[in-house]
Amino acid sequence: MIRWVITTFIALAILSGSLPWLKKLGIGRLPGDFTLRLRGKEYSFPFMSTLLLSIVLSLIARAL
Repeated sequence: MIRWVITTFIALAILSGSLPWLKKLGIGRLPGDFTLRLRGKEYSFPFMSTLLLSIVLSLIARAL
């Protein structure tokens, strides 16, 4: 269970860093993805996109 949580947080960090590029593909705008604007800065929390990408990557890893 702890491995899954660590993997999810790592994927969340990677996805948050690459979010401006991925928004062009539509990732980061799914229901469950939150964007907070505080004092002129924008903070993205792409929870649903992270979950979706984790599932897809898990399925690819099992197929290999």
